[in-house]
Amino acid sequence: MNNDPGHRPPRSRRVVTVLAAGLGLVAAAAVAVTQTNAFGSTTPHVIDIPTAKVAVSGPLVPAQGALLGHYYGNGTIAQTDRRIGRKPAVHLTYYDFAGDDWIKSQVNTSDFADGRIPLVNVEPNDVDFNDIIGGRYDTMLTRRADDAKALGRQFFVDFAAEMNGDEGWGGHDPARYVAAWRHIHDIFAARGATNVVWVWCPNNEDSPDSPPAMNYYPGDAYVDWTGIDGYNWGTSDRDFEWQSFRDVFARLYPQLAAKNKPIIIGEMASDEVGGSKAAWIDDIVPTMTGAYPLIRAIVWFDVKKERRWQINSSDAALAAYQRLARNPYLNP
Repeated sequence: MNNDPGHRPPRSRRVVTVLAAGLGLVAAAAVAVTQTNAFGSTTPHVIDIPTAKVAVSGPLVPAQGALLGHYYGNGTIAQTDRRIGRKPAVHLTYYDFAGDDWIKSQVNTSDFADGRIPLVNVEPNDVDFNDIIGGRYDTMLTRRADDAKALGRQFFVDFAAEMNGDEGWGGHDPARYVAAWRHIHDIFAARGATNVVWVWCPNNEDSPDSPPAMNYYPGDAYVDWTGIDGYNWGTSDRDFEWQSFRDVFARLYPQLAAKNKPIIIGEMASDEVGGSKAAWIDDIVPTMTGAYPLIRAIVWFDVKKERRWQINSSDAALAAYQRLARNPYLNP
């Protein structure tokens, strides 16, 4: 099992020049959603999303509020939970598709025993998606499906996340990606592993050589939760701009919301440089309740990696995160 995402290439970044170039696409997507009478919009910063609660159902969707999740890259689970002041409901871990047992891992076993929901992020490192489609991994996948069914507990599987970003899983070929996803899903379904909750989670931005995120969508019958990974990179690079929580997810949220499925923020964090990280954190729940009601789970990427993503990168940030963790909306 690989629980250290340090091997992963850098995530896509919000660059001011890219933002300007992409406004036409954003406006077009917003207009398309507006035609469903669900949203009205013009740009990512002013998307008008109704404040009324949106009814959405599905596996692992809380009856009210949203689930708080965590990636433990900044200390042990026990140390981090003491730092937070509570136990998050969802535990994000990373696994290699071909090399790790991403079902019968000790981490998953411990999570279930401790009342956590595993969020299993499966990375197809050095895997040719044509081999998945062609059946090369069917024996392994059948075993994983049988083991999942035997667990008898629901948990999230997030396969090949950020496919539209720098990860480039499947060579930025949406048809190949969708075919591989469906092949894996079909094996699990055929083996009766219906307790697996399938999460499809693109990056909040498309890399320059990638088709748009929604081109990779496997289809409603193959996805239980949609998702987004996104970060506020701050302004330590002169080409970057400070983004609020709302800004980070504004472009893709309306497109996912049109699917009327629960949305998970599969990875998120903020840097310290360029604004108030504490205020950024304090704004999360008000933005979810007022603008992004279909977000029903959020997962903080708690590690010092490309930026100071840790919840305790400053005393003010930690205090804000502790307030976030106590918020009734995240304690359903």
